[in-house]
Amino acid sequence: MRILHTSDWHLGQHFMGKSREAEHRVFVDWLIETIKEHQVNALIIAGDVFDTGTPPSYARKIYSQFIVKLQDTTCRQLVVLGGNHDSVATLHESRELLACLNTCVVGGVTQDLEEQVLVLEDQHSQPGAVLCAIPFIRPRDVLESQAGESGEAKQQALQQAIADHYHALYTLAKEKAGDTLPIIATGHLTTIGGELTESVREIYIGTLSAFPVSAFPEADYIALGHLHRPQRVANQEHIRYSGSPIPLSFDEIKTDKEVILADFEHGRVKAIQPMQVPLFRPLISLKGSLVEIDQALEALQKQSFDAALSPWLEIEIIADDYLSDLQGRVERLLQEKKGLSSFELLRVRRHREKSPASLSQAHCETLVELTAVDVFEQRLKLADLPQEQASRLNHAFQEILASLDEDQDVVLEQDAR
Repeated sequence: MRILHTSDWHLGQHFMGKSREAEHRVFVDWLIETIKEHQVNALIIAGDVFDTGTPPSYARKIYSQFIVKLQDTTCRQLVVLGGNHDSVATLHESRELLACLNTCVVGGVTQDLEEQVLVLEDQHSQPGAVLCAIPFIRPRDVLESQAGESGEAKQQALQQAIADHYHALYTLAKEKAGDTLPIIATGHLTTIGGELTESVREIYIGTLSAFPVSAFPEADYIALGHLHRPQRVANQEHIRYSGSPIPLSFDEIKTDKEVILADFEHGRVKAIQPMQVPLFRPLISLKGSLVEIDQALEALQKQSFDAALSPWLEIEIIADDYLSDLQGRVERLLQEKKGLSSFELLRVRRHREKSPASLSQAHCETLVELTAVDVFEQRLKLADLPQEQASRLNHAFQEILASLDEDQDVVLEQDAR
C-alpha cells in the first residue's frame, strides 16, 4: 500500500497582488505524473486546499480538473480534508458528485464519527489501510463554552476535546484494522516544536497555540497540514508535515518543498520517502544598501534559473537616511541589468535600524502587501505596551479573527442549504 501525503495548496492565493494560478497549474500536472510514476494507491490532501472560503472560479477549476485527471492514474482514492482556510460548505457542495470519482471529502468534523474512518484500498482493490480522516477541528465542533470559564481553562478544555476526538476515531479504526491493517491519521494544526512561516495563520489562541505530540494516538503514520515547511514532528519519522508545494511567502524560499510517499506492508510502515517538488517560480529576496543591492543584482545576472515561470523579486533597502523615490531608484537599477528583464519586482521596502515614529514609516508598505494581522502586529509594536498587556491584546485580536472566520463559514453553510 502506497500513499502520497500533501497539504496546503492554497489554490486561489494572491501574493502581493499577484495570482499563483500558473504555479498551481504546473504543480498539479507534476503531481499527476508523479502519482503515475510511483504508482500511488491513495492521495491525502491534509487541509487548506483553497486559500479562502470563497475561492475564485479558476481555483475551483484547477481542483476539479485535477480530480478528473486523477482517474487515469493508479490512485484508487483521493481524501480531501478541510483546513482552517477552507470553508466546510464550499468543500461539501460537490461532495456527493466527487464520491463518484473515488474522492472522499471531509471538510469538517462529522456528527457520525464512522464517516471519518475510511478504509483505503491497495493496488489489488483490497483493504490496505484504515484512515482516521481528521480535518481542521473548530472549537464549536467538539466543545461547548461554559459560562465563567477563564481563557486558560477554555484552551485546556479544547486541547482535551481534540485529543478525545483523535482517540475516539482511533478506537473505531482499530476495530476495522484488526491486526492486519496499518492505521493512518491526519490533522490540520500546529504541534509543539513546529516551525512556522510568515504565511501561516495562528488558529488556536492562548495555551493551545501548539498541540502536544503525546496527545496523538499510536497511529502508524500521521499526515499533518497547516505548517508550510516540511518537517518531522518531535524527531519522529512517522509524524510529518508535508508543507506547501509552492513557497507562500518570501521567508519560505530557503526551504525545499516536498510531498511524502509512505509505503505500508504487513500492517506497518515500510518506508517514508520525502520527494522534492520542483521550484516552478523562483522567489528572490535581497537586502542591503543601494550599493549592495546593485552588486547582488549583478550577481543574479550570472545565474541561470531552470524554472517554468519567471522569478519574482523583493528588495529591502537598509538606510538610516530618508531616500526619495526609492521604488524608482530600485526599478532603474533592475532595468540596467539586461539579463534580468524577465524578473518581476513585487515589493520594495525600507529597513531602518532605529524604531520608526509611526506606522506609516515602518516599511512604506501599502495595504495591498499587508494582512490584517500584519497591520495589528505593527501597530502593537509601536504602542510600546508592557508584555502582559500586549499579550492580552494579541489574544483578544486572534479570538476576533477566529470568530469572524467561524461566522463566515456558518453563512456559507446556510447559503449551501
